[in-house]
Amino acid sequence: MGVGKTTVGQALKIELEQCVFLDGDWCWDMHPFQVTPETKALVLDNICAVLNNYIQCPAFKNIIFCWVMHEQRIIDEILSRIKTESCKVVKISLICTEKALEKRLEKDIAAGLRQPDVIGRSLSYLPLYSRLDTVKIDVSDKNADQVVKEIKEKSDARQKNRRE
Repeated sequence: MGVGKTTVGQALKIELEQCVFLDGDWCWDMHPFQVTPETKALVLDNICAVLNNYIQCPAFKNIIFCWVMHEQRIIDEILSRIKTESCKVVKISLICTEKALEKRLEKDIAAGLRQPDVIGRSLSYLPLYSRLDTVKIDVSDKNADQVVKEIKEKSDARQKNRRE
């Protein structure tokens, strides 16, 4: 939360051809906000359904999906439910230092975009990302364009390595 997933995803969408972007948070856009076993299942079902629909649509060559996925089981659950046989899946975690994260979140709080309790929750997730089977990109001192460039480079390098 607050590391820049949505900003980077939107910028990357413009850089890639025939691209669509899904932010998992959109599936949680409800009032009142309720985290229950039923809403968790519904959100996951909706995310997987939308991703599968995008995969099956020939209009798209690139699909960007972002969401707070701080546990490997979340990534594995989504991947087990989408049809990736014809896809190259690149799993990337955007990470940053505690100081950078606090600064970003405090700016969002001051702008009225987030509640103050987000800082503690977000900071508690930071150490969990080291355990994930993902490419890590430290965004602490980078703007969205720099991160997009790095994502494209790392994605291309992973594809090259798979061919060799």
